[in-house]
This record gives sequence, C-alpha cells and structure tokens, in this order.
Amino acid sequence: MSQLAFREGVMDRIRVRESRYDEQAYLFVLSSLEYAQAKLDVRRHISAAELSHSCRELALERYGVMARIVLERWGVRATSDIGEVVFALVDLGFLAKLPSDTREEFSGVYDFAGAFERDYPWNCAYNA
Repeated sequence: MSQLAFREGVMDRIRVRESRYDEQAYLFVLSSLEYAQAKLDVRRHISAAELSHSCRELALERYGVMARIVLERWGVRATSDIGEVVFALVDLGFLAKLPSDTREEFSGVYDFAGAFERDYPWNCAYNA
C-alpha cells in the first residue's frame, strides 16, 4: 500500500467521532474507493455494494490469504464496519453521500468468512 497518511489532526477528529477503527481502515476504504473508480470509464457515485466488493478485491490483491486478518486487526469485521468507516468520513466532510445513502446498505453485503476464506480464489478445499 502506498504510504498514505492523514494530515496532522485529521485522525484526531475521526477518533473523537469513531474510535473503533484503526487509521489504516480509513486509508484502506479511501484506497478502495479509488480502486473502484479506476475501473470505471467515468467517475460516478459508488454504491455501498460496489464499495464493499471493491474493499474485498483490493484486500485480496494486497494481502492475499491474510486479507481477513488484516482487516479484522483494523476493526473491520463485516461490511457494516465498512459503512461505519464511510459514514465517519462523510460526517467529517471527507466524502460526500447522496440523500438516499444509508449505513444499512452496507449491512450483510457479504459474509467475511465466505468472502475471504471459503470463496478465496485459490482455495481448493471447498471445490472438492
């Protein structure tokens, strides 16, 4: 991952609002948003499902079989956690949302155990 970091004071503002997640979780969600946008012909609003799947793809690309462990180390244990990170960034003015966007849209997009273990691209144990 590139050596992104929040400017001084930004993480302090985030921690006041939402202290459950490591700074890397916020940087990773922002990276996942850019990862999703890079795949589009034209930049546009990214849905909760699209961002959640982008987080999975990027985590698998960067961390391979360790993806789930890395995300969980940062406090991200479910797609609803991705939503909490997003809305903390929205509340602080770092991201914009549509009036129809809700935290609930991030809930249950996929199951982490399935997405990072059972459905892992190289997992042959479940394909027998």
